[in-house]
Amino acid sequence: MMKFDSIIKNGRVILQDGEANVEIGIKDGVIAAIGQELGDADTVIDAQGHIVSPGMVDAHVHITEPGGGYRDEWEGYETGTRASAKGGVTTIVEMPLNQVPATVDHESIQAKFDAGKGKLSVDVASYGGLVPFNLNGGIQELDQDGVVAYKCFVATCGDRSIDGDFMNVDDYSLYEGMKQIAKTGKILSIHAENAAITDVLGQQAYENGETTLAAYVDSRPVFTEVEPIRKIILFAKETGCRVHIVHVACEEGVEEVKKAQAEGVDITCETCTHYLYFYKEELDEIGPVVKCSPPIREKSRLEGMWQRVLNGDISFVTSDHSPCTPDLKDKDNAFEAWGGIAGVQNNVDVLFDEGVNKRQMSLQRFAEIIAHNPAKRFGLTNKGTIQVGKDADFVFIAPNTSYTLQAEDLAYRHQISPYIGREIGARVVKTILKGHVIYDIEKGLSDEKYGEFIS
Repeated sequence: MMKFDSIIKNGRVILQDGEANVEIGIKDGVIAAIGQELGDADTVIDAQGHIVSPGMVDAHVHITEPGGGYRDEWEGYETGTRASAKGGVTTIVEMPLNQVPATVDHESIQAKFDAGKGKLSVDVASYGGLVPFNLNGGIQELDQDGVVAYKCFVATCGDRSIDGDFMNVDDYSLYEGMKQIAKTGKILSIHAENAAITDVLGQQAYENGETTLAAYVDSRPVFTEVEPIRKIILFAKETGCRVHIVHVACEEGVEEVKKAQAEGVDITCETCTHYLYFYKEELDEIGPVVKCSPPIREKSRLEGMWQRVLNGDISFVTSDHSPCTPDLKDKDNAFEAWGGIAGVQNNVDVLFDEGVNKRQMSLQRFAEIIAHNPAKRFGLTNKGTIQVGKDADFVFIAPNTSYTLQAEDLAYRHQISPYIGREIGARVVKTILKGHVIYDIEKGLSDEKYGEFIS
């Protein structure tokens, strides 16, 4: 009989076909057995009273390292992955911006790998960028370097005064890039907002003296999300490129994706935890720390988005963790503040409370939206489910334990987040990566770096 490195006992384990009170045997960082009375192990990990879920695969996280001398004080690998571990996230898929240089070719992705060496508390898969200036071999170099997907913006992005910063695509770059990416077989994830309209509406509102977050939301109306999704679907049909729409904030956008799926287009979409939690009418009370794009929409739209998550129209949920330095958020005028929410540490607890506790989401569906579906979509074959042969990545959740999030609870480099002060009715009590306990509510975060770049 095998002797395991560790056995997880007494927990309610979320398996692919439902949940069960089973033991999990771990050997060499991998799940070696699932069943009853598995026998002997060096360590027994007691999960009494806890839900044992696959560790979260957060498929939308921004780490800003290297900072290139421009953003050196932003979130780096050390703090970003520690916060992930504390929040029950065992794998992040890292976006190809806001680091300088942006990840657009072999040289820039190597600079990123070098920057993260020895600093990873969780595993990190990488996005490559699609920009107008990497259509000449950059996409193929990134494919060889093992990116799991590509990312582009049809909304305006990047700082043109910074050499090597990310840049949005024009229609030709999108079309040509999709043709090239289609040949790799990988997915292109797209930030879908109509730049030509939102940029001018935002400028007009600003010039008219508007300063509120409510006015900012109004400058990015729902149809400006829907229109580019339609265009992307048309381009996908033309090029055969597999696509994914990131951070959809409205049901109308989800509906376009659903229709395209029915027509045979290889397309999925995600939403973010903040679109399932906050709403427009409370934003100004919270302040610019909750500004993002697409914007957080009206309270009347919230339950519709939840319905799309519950019924599977939205494949999975991410944090779009996109922090900056506090000075860029500390603005009296919402239009001048950096758009991005710090959220990677509060996906699991907030989604469990809002989904399972409050809306009777099944545990199976919970595991799908945080782990199984993103791992499957991006080809992370060792991640996302609790089954023999997969990485031993878990989050233990105390389902009915509420706490109020304080700034000092945050492992981010800058302790700012719109969730501060909120009472959350579930808690992450342990996070395990490849068999190693990387966070324990009693003992805190491990200083050991068990995370690796996934290629």
